[in-house]
Amino acid sequence: MGRFITFEGIEGCGKTTQIRMAGEYLKHHHIPFIITGEPGGTPLGRKIREILLNRGNYKICAAAEVLVFSAARVQHVRDVISPALLEGKIVLCDRFSDSTLVYQGLGRGRGLSLDFIRGLNDFTSAGLKPDLTIVFDLPVEIGLKRAMERMRLARSAAPDRFEGEDLEFHKRIREGYLSLAKQEPERFRVIDGAKDIVSINREVCSYLRAFMPGKQQR
Repeated sequence: MGRFITFEGIEGCGKTTQIRMAGEYLKHHHIPFIITGEPGGTPLGRKIREILLNRGNYKICAAAEVLVFSAARVQHVRDVISPALLEGKIVLCDRFSDSTLVYQGLGRGRGLSLDFIRGLNDFTSAGLKPDLTIVFDLPVEIGLKRAMERMRLARSAAPDRFEGEDLEFHKRIREGYLSLAKQEPERFRVIDGAKDIVSINREVCSYLRAFMPGKQQR
């Protein structure tokens, strides 16, 4: 059985860069792995991603949002994550169920019960939980500035639905991740996302080594 490692954090925290670098590290050590992410990871997930991250003017209520995310996860776990784990691979996943709990539960805060979301997460993931979750933490002002710069470089017309939320929303997201990390210290590792990319990568790799055959120390 493989190992399931998730990368989480606020907008602009650098997790997408770090998951790519983590893949390069595993490849260098000849460790079988895949990189995937949510919402996405499957053809259905990519279509759902277009809806959820839309830059259009139609609204999605909090309840609909959490259910659509959940639909993408069911397909993702069944078609991508579980098969890779059964093949003995390390699965590096850019966001998973913790994102749903934090963004749709704590971030939206519009009458959605956290217990309901936890139950929904258990159902959609078939009980699968990450062996390790790495949270990249930094002040929301820095993260949003990075996200806007990324958007400028990509020549995107406007922020996506989450990047465009107000500052208080993003502060709730950050606080939510830190709260989850305190509740499950055995699973979570919090990294200072304001550090330089190389230092962060070095710390990520130190955590990955615990899941590599022979616990290689290079």
